[in-house]
Amino acid sequence: MARSRREFLAKSSMGLVAAAAMVAKASGGQTPQAAGPQIPATPGAPGAFGTSPSTGPEVSVATFVQAEKLVQVEMSGKDLAEAAGNWRQSMAAVYERRVGPRKLAIGYDVAPATVWNPLMPKVQGVECKRKAPEASGGYYDAIGIDYAASLPEKLPLPAKDEDIAYAPVAHLSWWIMSKQITSERLTGIYLDRLERFNRELNCVITLTREHGLEQARAADKEIAAGKYRGPLHGIPWGAKDLLDTVGIRTTWGAEPFRDRVPVEDATVTKRLNEAGAVLVAKLSLGALALNDVWFGGQTKNPWNLDEGASGSSAGPGAAVAAGLVGFAIGSETQGSIVSPSMRDGVAGLRPTFGRVPRTGAMTLSWTCDKLGVMARGVEDTMFVLEAIKGPDEKDVACIPAVLQFDAGRSVQGLKVGYFPEWMKVAPATEVDRAAMDVVKKLGMELVEVSLPDWPYDSLNIILFAESAAAFEEITLNHQLDELKMQVPDAWPNTFRQSRFLSAVDFVQADRLRRMVAVEMERVMKSVDLLLVPSLRDEFLVITNFTGHPSLTLRAGFVEVSEARSDWAPDPKNPVKKFEKPRRVPHGVSLVGRLFEEGRIVEVGMAMEGAFGVAGERPAGF
Repeated sequence: MARSRREFLAKSSMGLVAAAAMVAKASGGQTPQAAGPQIPATPGAPGAFGTSPSTGPEVSVATFVQAEKLVQVEMSGKDLAEAAGNWRQSMAAVYERRVGPRKLAIGYDVAPATVWNPLMPKVQGVECKRKAPEASGGYYDAIGIDYAASLPEKLPLPAKDEDIAYAPVAHLSWWIMSKQITSERLTGIYLDRLERFNRELNCVITLTREHGLEQARAADKEIAAGKYRGPLHGIPWGAKDLLDTVGIRTTWGAEPFRDRVPVEDATVTKRLNEAGAVLVAKLSLGALALNDVWFGGQTKNPWNLDEGASGSSAGPGAAVAAGLVGFAIGSETQGSIVSPSMRDGVAGLRPTFGRVPRTGAMTLSWTCDKLGVMARGVEDTMFVLEAIKGPDEKDVACIPAVLQFDAGRSVQGLKVGYFPEWMKVAPATEVDRAAMDVVKKLGMELVEVSLPDWPYDSLNIILFAESAAAFEEITLNHQLDELKMQVPDAWPNTFRQSRFLSAVDFVQADRLRRMVAVEMERVMKSVDLLLVPSLRDEFLVITNFTGHPSLTLRAGFVEVSEARSDWAPDPKNPVKKFEKPRRVPHGVSLVGRLFEEGRIVEVGMAMEGAFGVAGERPAGF
């Protein structure tokens, strides 16, 4: 069985650090000299590589012998001598952008020229059609949403604030529209719960009480005047604290940025404002979007306070699970929506890469980052996606595609693919295997699928290089040293290591990425969607690099005898063992075809109803 990414990071770190120290020593620490093109003496003669004036520190054969260990290549003695002898004339100049003398700063908002497009060439011209809804004069027609869902004819407002707080968005919006509750009162309920329970969960970085109440009062005035914006109007929400909010600090969960205050809203923030949603909190994330530890400590899982909420969308996961917000915006690069959704027992929709603009959101990986939705009900995720989807003419990776969804559509006859071996071994559980039975009971067909046995983890060179580039400045000026987590598998070490990755291997990984995308296209042609164990490494790596959408939803409960951690095992800090096993939620994940989020939500709603476990709440909240 392939090693996990966590294990790979932990085992590879120490050797690379030692080798890097040897290279640094060999370089002598000399100051680079000015570089420039060597002008040919003969008129009309072209310039040539390797003829620039010498620049940079002296290097030797010994330098290259040590460097060989970093990139795992071997050269002959002759090749080593030639490489070392010519390095300062041929290659050192390519570092001039970073080390001078013509040093050039690259602004944080500048994206790479190369853009990942998950669509295969043969389907580039496919036009997405939205199904026209049948006019019914019902609730969803009244709020202007062009897909249908069902609500009870009578949906009275609960007497207890707690019951209101745990209600799905579909119910909250009905109560607001039918004037059974005001947005101001609903916002007050969530603000009070945020203040009350944050002491235990540590999921709030900035509470936006006055801002939220102001938005809520404005929503109430509009609704009273007959201007109803839609199902999110007046609904309190929380933002993972990497989403810019004008005048409200956005910290990225990291010490160097804890006082950062944006001057403009992110596109998703703007769109939710336009939908009438009410921002009540900036929620925690693991520092720079990794795991669940931020500068204020660890965010806790409401179902088990002796472990973290998982990350990096830790605050959204904990807050949604504990009924502290109506819904939340999370983000994923490689598991950051899936993992906390599974552990905290919420519904997490990771859209297709390019579906939602990331303008104004922290960049970790230009070709993998995705903004998504975390909510208590599967259907809720579609309300939010409808509001935030579509290009903004700023995110160069955004792809225009129509969102198709019909909550009343039958799922019978759909083909659900699964990987037999993945379902037999950990991290799959009996809950995952029971989900296969639910698929069949709902009238869908299980279909065995397979992928080549390729080194998928090698794609992570792309993530490592892009993230290290995004945070180059704080890596080189050592502000990374301020982060709370300084362990081999945390970002500080990874960003430093990534300075020594091979550019050739990066390009080869990019080519492998295209091969993997072609294989996924082949698999998805044979089925309508996939059912996978949520934390299977191959699922997280492959689909995040190919850009396929996923939906994680609570499918049942399992018992754990020790705390679960996002971090590599550390003998000095072992996880806590429990005297008695703890009962906690367990989620499964559905993977859809590109831009077919509607299909996986339709199936997810059917499965959610069949599982019958979505309504259970964590004790004490």
